[in-house]
Amino acid sequence: MALTARVVIEPMRLEDVSAVHEIERLSFRTPWPAYAFEQELRGNRLARYVVARAGDRVVGFAGIWLMVDDAHVTTFGVHPDWRRQGIGRQLLLNVVELSIAIGARRMTLEVRASNEAAQALYHAFGFETAGRRPHYYTDDGEDALIMTTPELGDPRMAAIVAAERERLET
Repeated sequence: MALTARVVIEPMRLEDVSAVHEIERLSFRTPWPAYAFEQELRGNRLARYVVARAGDRVVGFAGIWLMVDDAHVTTFGVHPDWRRQGIGRQLLLNVVELSIAIGARRMTLEVRASNEAAQALYHAFGFETAGRRPHYYTDDGEDALIMTTPELGDPRMAAIVAAERERLET
C-alpha cells in the first residue's frame, strides 16, 4: 500500500487496542492477547505505548517499560501492508526520544536471531548485540538476540537521534 496519509505517532489509547491486536496477529506467531494491551494501558505505570496513525487508521505500534533506568522495548510492529515506508523508523525514533524524556539511561530489546530487517533498523539507531537468549521464542525455540544502546546521553546517540529527526522532517 502506498503511503497516502501523513503518519503521526501518538500515545496508544484503549480504543486502539483492537487495531493494535490485529497488527500483532498479522505480525507474530505468538501474538499478545488484546487484554494484555488493555491491562498495560490501564494499570502498568512503568509502560508507555504509542501508535502510528495514518489518518484514522492505526498502522503500527511500539511499547516500552521503564525498568529502573533501562527502557525495555516490549513490543513493536507495523501492519504488513504499511511496511518498508519508514513507519518503523518513525516509531523507533519516537520511543528513543520518549526513553530520553522519561530519564532512561539506555534501551534494550530482544529480537529474533533470524529477523535481519529488524536488526538492521535497530543497528541504525545505535543498538548493538549484547547477548543471546537460547530458545527464547516459545513457538519454535528460536534464539533471541539481546540488543542494547550506548548510554542515551552519549554524543553518539544524540547524533543518531538528530540525524533521524532531520531525515524524518525532510
